[in-house]
Amino acid sequence: MSAPQSTSAKRRRGPRPKHVPQRTCIACGEKDAKRDYVRLVRTPEGTVEIDPSGKRNGRGAYLCRTRRCWERAIESGAIERHLKVAVDEAKQAELRHFARTRFAPETA
Repeated sequence: MSAPQSTSAKRRRGPRPKHVPQRTCIACGEKDAKRDYVRLVRTPEGTVEIDPSGKRNGRGAYLCRTRRCWERAIESGAIERHLKVAVDEAKQAELRHFARTRFAPETA
């Protein structure tokens, strides 16, 4: 006769929690779920684009959905540093306009 197996070895623990990819904002350093950030991508052509799907081909960087983080990333050069590409004035203006039209100003 074999020895009875321990009940802890057979115990069911329920469904596994779904994996939620984590990303870090390049401006403030906060970590959160990927879906809570906006992805910027350096395309294979060398341009910087906003990637709403989060799946475009190229090197990516993530920003919080706040104006403060977008302004900080543009002013400090964090976008250029993380994407390893120069961002011209026209593209910086486009990114600022995106942040102004999408994200409410913060009240402290």
